[in-house]
Amino acid sequence: MLFRRGLILLGLALALAAATTIVAGANRIVAENAAYASNSGRQCVPNHTNASDLLPGTGIQVNPLPGSLDSPNTTQISFLGAPAATLSHISVTGSYSHGHPGRLAAYSQGDGASFLPAKPFRPGESVVVRGRVKRGSRSVPFAFSFTVAVRVPITGSGSLATASAAKPSETLHFHSEASLHPPSIDIATSAPGQEGGDIFVAPYAGPSPPGPMIFDSRGNLVWFDQLEGGQEATNLRVQTYEGRPVLTWWQGRIPPQGFGEGEEFIDNGSYQTILRVAGGNGMPADLHEFRIDPAEDTALLTVFDPIYCDLSSVGGPADGAVTDSLFQEIDLKTHLVRREWHPVDHVPLSHSVEPAGGVTIQWPYDFFHLNSIYKRPDGSFLLSSRDTSALYLIDGHSGQVVEQIGGPHGNTKLGPGTSTAFQHDAEELPNGQITVFDNGGVPMVHPQSRALVLSLNAKTRTETLVSQYVHSTPLKSGSQGSMQILANGNIFVGWGPEPYVSEYSPAGALVWDAILAGKTNSYRAYRSPWTGTPTGSPSVAAGAGPSGTTDVYASWNGATTIASWQVLGGSSPSALSPVGSGAFAGFETAIAIPGQPPYVAVQALDAAGGVLGTSAAVSG
Repeated sequence: MLFRRGLILLGLALALAAATTIVAGANRIVAENAAYASNSGRQCVPNHTNASDLLPGTGIQVNPLPGSLDSPNTTQISFLGAPAATLSHISVTGSYSHGHPGRLAAYSQGDGASFLPAKPFRPGESVVVRGRVKRGSRSVPFAFSFTVAVRVPITGSGSLATASAAKPSETLHFHSEASLHPPSIDIATSAPGQEGGDIFVAPYAGPSPPGPMIFDSRGNLVWFDQLEGGQEATNLRVQTYEGRPVLTWWQGRIPPQGFGEGEEFIDNGSYQTILRVAGGNGMPADLHEFRIDPAEDTALLTVFDPIYCDLSSVGGPADGAVTDSLFQEIDLKTHLVRREWHPVDHVPLSHSVEPAGGVTIQWPYDFFHLNSIYKRPDGSFLLSSRDTSALYLIDGHSGQVVEQIGGPHGNTKLGPGTSTAFQHDAEELPNGQITVFDNGGVPMVHPQSRALVLSLNAKTRTETLVSQYVHSTPLKSGSQGSMQILANGNIFVGWGPEPYVSEYSPAGALVWDAILAGKTNSYRAYRSPWTGTPTGSPSVAAGAGPSGTTDVYASWNGATTIASWQVLGGSSPSALSPVGSGAFAGFETAIAIPGQPPYVAVQALDAAGGVLGTSAAVSG
C-alpha cells in the first residue's frame, strides 16, 4: 500500500515537473518570438561599415558578412576561396534556434562550398559559425557571427506596370496567330551604317500584353512570348551558356515599390527553357540584372530584400524599413550562392539622395537601388546605384567598396559633363572606359537623358567625358534605360519608359530609331545576332479571296531562317500537294493561290529550298 502511494506521489511529481517544463518552454518560445518578431527600431547597419568578408589567416571569403545584421533566415553559409575538401568541423549555432546540423555542398568551380543548414534560422537571432580550413600542412580554426534580419513582407496585388488602353493601331494583329498582340513598331529613322542583328526588348505598361520580344531593323516581329496572369518580363538579351547562344530574361511580378519578385529564364535557340534561376538563400530574383559568366557557368543577379530598420539617423522612423538591394553570384550548376553583397553593410544610409521622411513598412526606404552589376577582368565589380547617383568599384577579394564615382559622397574628381543622376546600366569596355545610361532624373537634374562613355584614371581618381549621345527629340527617362556598344562601334540605346530605341554612329549621328506604340516601357534594349529554330509547327490561316482565289497566311513565331513559304492544297489533310509559294515577307506572309481547295497547309523553306517545318492542315 505504501509502495503504491509512493508510486502515485512520484507520478504526480513527475507530471507536475513535466507540466512546469512545458509551460517554461512555451514561455521561453513566446519570449523569443517576441524578441525577434517585434524588433521595432532594430539596427540594420553593422557597427563597422564596409568590413572585409575575408576571414583573417584563412584565405576564404564568407557570407553572411561577419558582423552583418541583414541576413535572410534561409541563408546558407558560403565559403569562397578554398576547395570543399579543405573545410572541416563546421558548426553553426543560433542564439534562439541553437544547433544547426547541415551539409557542406561544393561549388562546381572547385573553389569553395556552402554549408546548407537543415532548418531555417529565426529572424532577429545572432548566429555563430565555427570551423577549420586546411592551409598547406596547417589546420586553421576560424569563427565569425552575423545577425538574421527581420524581413518585411510586401503585400497587396498592385503592380508598377499599369497597361494603357489599346488603340487598334497600337498593337499588331495576325491572321495565323490571332491571339498574339505585341506592340506595333514605327521605324522613324533608317540610315546607312547600321549594325546587323535583331532588336531585343521586353515591352510592358503599354497598350499590348507584356512579354519578351524580338523584332528586326525593318520593324518586323521575329518572336513574342506573350505573358498573362499578371506576369511581366524585363531584360531580354542574348548571352552564352554552356558554349551556346541563349536568350535570357527576368519574369515575375513588379510591385508598386519598383523591384521584381520572380525568376531568371534561360532559353535555348529553340525557345525551350533549359534553366530557371530564382534568387539564392530563399529569395526571389529581382528584375534589374542577370549576367552570365560563360567561362565559370556562374551568374550575377540582383535581389531586393525589404527588412526592418531604424532610420532615425537619416530622418526616418525608428520603426521603419529599408530595401536592401543586394547582388548574388550563383553557381548555375548547383544553384549555390558563392557570394552575396549587401549595400547596407558597405554604404552609409546617409549617402542616399532619396529622403527617408515618409517611409512606411509597406514603402521601405529604397536608399541604394542597385540596378547593374559588371564583373571586371580582375575579379572586381562595377555597380550602379540609382538612389545614390553613383557608381561603385567593389574589391573582388574582400567585398569592400574601394571607389565611389559620383554622388554627393564620391571620392573621384568628376570632369565637366561626367556627373550622373539616377543612372543605370554601367559597364566597362575592354579599353577600360565605362559606359552608362544617365537618366538625369527624376527629379530632373539634367535637361535630358544621355548615354555616356567615360574615362576613369585610377591613379589620379579623375573622370573625364569621352562622348555623349542624346536624342534629337529630348527624352527624359525618369527610370530604366540601357547603353550597348555594338561590334561596329555604334552605340545602341534603350530609353526605358520613353518608347524609343536608337542607334548612333560613334560620331553621334542617328542611324536608326524605332518607336514602340503608346507609352510602352522596356527596361533595357539590345541589338544582337540571333538564330531561332522553334520546335512545333508553323501556323496557317486561310480564307476566300477575290475571283475564286484563296488567301493563305503563314507564320512561325521565332523562326529566323525562313527564305520562302510553300502552300500545299488538296481535298483532304492527307492528300496535299504544292499549289503556290511566296517569298518570306516578315512575321506573317500572305500568299494568294488560285482556286479554293478544301484544305491547305504551309511549309517553311530555307534558302536552299529545304523544308524547315510543315503546318497542320486547315480548311481553305
